[in-house]
Amino acid sequence: MTDQANVRQGAQAPARPKNTRTLTGRVVSDKMDKTVTVLVERRVTHPLYGKIITRSKKYHAHDEANECKEGDLVTIEECRPISRSKSWRVARLLERARVV
Repeated sequence: MTDQANVRQGAQAPARPKNTRTLTGRVVSDKMDKTVTVLVERRVTHPLYGKIITRSKKYHAHDEANECKEGDLVTIEECRPISRSKSWRVARLLERARVV
């Protein structure tokens, strides 16, 4: 029996694995409501000189509970667009910021 025949008879199609992109970075701003700015750094090799350099990019991520503060280490995952600049959500808080 094919998958289409299963669907017609009311059986559910086999579940596909969840392939969402995840990134890890530091919260650099929590001034917005339910949104944090996360700085993600990655190390790449320069194509000509071979030196390892650091590239960084900032992402706006949705933080529903407003629990992340500046300096926290978080994991963000890609999701549907929530606003014009927000297509990521905070998946989990890995480490709290150290208070000095």
